[in-house]
Amino acid sequence: MHLLSRRACSGLFFSQGSMASCLRSSKSLLKPRLYRNISLSCQRCTIMASWIIDRYGRNDVLRFTNNMTFPVIHFPNEVIIKVHAASLNPIDVNMRNGYGAAALNAKRDPLKLKSIRSEFPLTLGRDVSGVIMECGLNVSYFKPGDEVWAAIPPWKQGTISEFVVASGNEISHKPKCLSHMEAASLPYVGLTAWSAMNQIGGLNQDNCSGKRILIFGASGGVGTFAIQLMKAWGGHVTAVCSQDASTLMKKLGADDVIDYKSGDVAEQLKMLPLFDFILDNVGGLTEKWSPDFLKKWSGATYVTLVTPFLLNVDRLGVADGMLQTGVTMGTKAVKHLCKGIHYRWAFFTPSGQSLDEIANLVDSGKIHPVVEQVFSFSEVPKAFLKLEGGHARGKTVINMENQLNDL
Repeated sequence: MHLLSRRACSGLFFSQGSMASCLRSSKSLLKPRLYRNISLSCQRCTIMASWIIDRYGRNDVLRFTNNMTFPVIHFPNEVIIKVHAASLNPIDVNMRNGYGAAALNAKRDPLKLKSIRSEFPLTLGRDVSGVIMECGLNVSYFKPGDEVWAAIPPWKQGTISEFVVASGNEISHKPKCLSHMEAASLPYVGLTAWSAMNQIGGLNQDNCSGKRILIFGASGGVGTFAIQLMKAWGGHVTAVCSQDASTLMKKLGADDVIDYKSGDVAEQLKMLPLFDFILDNVGGLTEKWSPDFLKKWSGATYVTLVTPFLLNVDRLGVADGMLQTGVTMGTKAVKHLCKGIHYRWAFFTPSGQSLDEIANLVDSGKIHPVVEQVFSFSEVPKAFLKLEGGHARGKTVINMENQLNDL
């Protein structure tokens, strides 16, 4: 009977049926503890405010709507989050342009069972900080009212919206010392750096002390997080960025700063000892020469976040794209291994457990958010243009609190 009453209440919150009818039919089943301080108006339970795209293209494809379908809990381990703040990452601009569409659509519907095979209308945005409004039946670690943060995988609907659905495995309790705007700047870049340096690169607080770390693209979101993570674990960090970001790099703890505009980077690096680990956020020609600055035959590792996987799948299709990617990865790994270097690719990996560890580092004062600019919910297109302009010095954040009435 309790299970039926909860489902009746969930139907009240998420379905498009009559609110009054649902209340009358389930009145005898509802228990006082199921009533929550959330909006249950008929309009609120069916539609919400969101920035969406209906096709891929440049910034003019972004469209605000008050009629986006309200998210629904499909699986018992999911939660619905009221978004208080979100932030943008380069992947959002790339996805707006259509990058990775083939691979992401295959992930959304791998067996092609959906009658409508379209991802549109699509909401962008990966980072979220907010408050849980509703939990699935199997969610026990979180409850409505909890302040959480998360990075939503790119194959799911995004966070530049009034509400978003997330898996209980993807979320974590927000660091107590951060506001929602500050917290929203960290999950995606934090998990990307964590994947590259810990899960792929094998670095951790027990083995990082004294190791020499080189970071290309250090002034962006991933770079600023990676610097702080390596310093928290006792590493020696060399950051490559432009001169105008050098003050920020030093403030974050970088031991050496290389200005790529002041001369050939390779020549400047020759003046320094060799490195144990390289994180490459730039790719391109950097990948050709930078591994030469690793210590050979010592377990040194080069990890790049710039990979051809999504591009291959877009160009060749899922099967041939994955095959081509595997061949490329295998060839490069063997080539570098013969030179005494470990070569790896890294990708963003959603993980509530990793966010728990990051939250501990934040609350202990070892990692701080780096927010370059905050935009209101009505200024989302401006935020995209700012990010698209490049030369980031931290994160671009979208403030959702008390913003919906302005639209």
